[in-house]
Amino acid sequence: MKEIIVGVDGSEPSLLATDWAAAEAARRKAPLRVVHVVPPWLYEAPADPGASLIRDRLLQDGRNIVDLGAARARDRAPGLEVTGEQTGGQPAEALLRRARDALMVVTGPRGTGGLTGLVLGSVAVQVATHAPCPAVVVRPSEPSARGEIVVGVDGSPAGAAAIGFAFEEASVRRVRLRALLAWTSPVSTGPGDMLPLVYDRELLAADEERLLAESLAGWRTEYPDVDVVPAAVRGRAARVLAEASADADLLVVGSRGRGGFTGLLLGSVGHAVLHRAHCPVAIVRGRP
Repeated sequence: MKEIIVGVDGSEPSLLATDWAAAEAARRKAPLRVVHVVPPWLYEAPADPGASLIRDRLLQDGRNIVDLGAARARDRAPGLEVTGEQTGGQPAEALLRRARDALMVVTGPRGTGGLTGLVLGSVAVQVATHAPCPAVVVRPSEPSARGEIVVGVDGSPAGAAAIGFAFEEASVRRVRLRALLAWTSPVSTGPGDMLPLVYDRELLAADEERLLAESLAGWRTEYPDVDVVPAAVRGRAARVLAEASADADLLVVGSRGRGGFTGLLLGSVGHAVLHRAHCPVAIVRGRP
């Protein structure tokens, strides 16, 4: 079975991400791999005996971080299959390599190397942007089960993958799924698409309601056990989803939606909710 990967660095945010990943692995009956990444030069044999002592101490510190994360995961989910791993390299690159064959990859918002005041660190952004599997960023929040998952719907391929992931999560957790499609005006669907200068708001609202229903139809059939609350809401997607996340256990969005610039791996809505959401955020990439 595919593993869930979680990155740890000994910081409290990374340990909270480990708690979340352990609970998720237990729900899905999947193994969990706790990964700590150290600078690659620590695996090179230094000529200076003094440097060797420092190297050995730093490697031991890293092993202690792995052990701490693995022990925390086992405490959070007794009986869970947990593997600890320390490796050398750049943290984001190491996590992304392991994400190629993973069920999902989980990080905290920022770790020990993050600049004070930053809401989101570079590792979390890079992993969320490039991960081939769902990437979950666990923001610090009050630990409470709200019984709801929120998913952003937009009619894009990545949005469709996000809907599928959200339905699966809601089914596994046995919670309600709130599917939100936010709209403000007609959206370009590709290069050369001419947008009207004047449009009928009621007709557009009806079109968005139709898109929402069509986007959910197949998944509702596949997951009849999931209670779905759909809503097409007039407003900017990032604001609508961030506000809804205040009452959610998880917010799920596609990596890039309608109207996004070709070539962008993570769209503006994904970036915004990673910074503004009140709960963990899952970024899901569409199939190539």
